[in-house]
Amino acid sequence: MAAAMALSAAMTEILNIAAGNLLSPMILAFALGVAAALLRSDLEIPEGAAKALAIYLMFAIGFKGGVAMHSASGLALLWAVVVAFGLSALLPLLAFGLLRGVWRQNRTDAAAIAAHYGSISIVTFVTATEFLRSQGIAYEGYLVAMTAVMETPAILVGLLLAGRQMQPGSSERGTLLREVLVNGSVVLLVGGFAIGWITGDAGLAKIRPFVSDLFNGALCIFLLDMGLVAVRQGRTARRFPRALILFGLVMPLLGAVFGFGGAALLGLGTGGAMLLAVLAASASYIAVPAAMRLALPAANPSLSVTLALAITFPFNVAIGLPLYLVVAQRLFGG
Repeated sequence: MAAAMALSAAMTEILNIAAGNLLSPMILAFALGVAAALLRSDLEIPEGAAKALAIYLMFAIGFKGGVAMHSASGLALLWAVVVAFGLSALLPLLAFGLLRGVWRQNRTDAAAIAAHYGSISIVTFVTATEFLRSQGIAYEGYLVAMTAVMETPAILVGLLLAGRQMQPGSSERGTLLREVLVNGSVVLLVGGFAIGWITGDAGLAKIRPFVSDLFNGALCIFLLDMGLVAVRQGRTARRFPRALILFGLVMPLLGAVFGFGGAALLGLGTGGAMLLAVLAASASYIAVPAAMRLALPAANPSLSVTLALAITFPFNVAIGLPLYLVVAQRLFGG
């Protein structure tokens, strides 16, 4: 009886937070993009503008994370990097096992999809940080550094799972490593983080209107574009296996469990635990598709990108954020 009452209370709390999240300007902007695409409106965010917004958002979140990390110990950052690397290497193995054993995907497609789910969605992370801010919940600054670390190992594991073999020293190998390690999102996050870490609060005071006051408005327009892209991407995947939709909904929940495990190892608070769960639950649709296109041209990109962008991303934004927050509050709020 007590367990049933506790479960009911938790569900009520999740629904209340979800309702507040769904009525936030950012989520409503995403919904507007979805509606416009479903209605086949000619609404479109110019590619150059969308790219500029992405650059701004990644730099701003990296910079603010570096400022927050300014006074933290180097040991905390080191352990955070170790946990991030471990998560990004382990999650593709889990995804690959499910895709091969349950969903019966061929080895190449399963490995490519697994790499996407071992990496992270920076847009989901940025949305989650703003969600926490709206709830008045702080988080550890080194979570930003963890996002940069989690971009790369999953790609390498995905290639190993696919049985990809490149000759040492080959130009192809060098091109792939450059694609992964010098990816624009990684450079912006790490660079912004470093600048914030070096300049601290004094640096933040100089550009606060830019990295803070404009942030929410830019995120609204960016999520509007993501809503448009998500629907149009899903519409173009005519031969998408409907059974895989379940994977796109189950894998984020499994990833979040691993994220909470990593948060326990690091001793994170509520906000940090929720963000690490979000990172582990998200799937890349920017950095990893570019790397997979180069390294695994035989893989079907419509499968992985549709799963990550049209299924997992909306699920995490609409349902996952409040769910992960309530779990984090129950497990890490004491």
